[in-house]
Amino acid sequence: MIAKGYISSRGFMGERVPQSVQNLVLRNFCKNNNLTFELSSTEYAMDKSYHVLNQLLVNKNNKCIIFYSLFQLPENDNLRNKILKKFIKRKKKLIFVLENITVNKLSDIQDIENIWYIKKVSNQCLTNKEIKKFI
Repeated sequence: MIAKGYISSRGFMGERVPQSVQNLVLRNFCKNNNLTFELSSTEYAMDKSYHVLNQLLVNKNNKCIIFYSLFQLPENDNLRNKILKKFIKRKKKLIFVLENITVNKLSDIQDIENIWYIKKVSNQCLTNKEIKKFI
């Protein structure tokens, strides 16, 4: 199966990973999982831009999209769910390499949402330094 890469040219959820590293991770994942890696499409650097992701959605040739991380998806819950459901409706397989998650049916979306929820809540937790102030 051919896996079309999707990488970011901007940071996501407080992380910043060079494009070359993202591509290297995707290429190695494909090699280790008997997938044929197709050169990645890179999302525009503008904040909240998902134009390239939407192009992958409508392109009928891309049956498997391989992401560096699920945190490249929109932070907005409704938009993220809408995009994921569209990919599934069009029978496209999504693979999120860092999290080792594959999405190809509606029930898989809940795993994505659980991880997003944990990430958002963890940003509101006290740091070790803040906790030590109370001890």
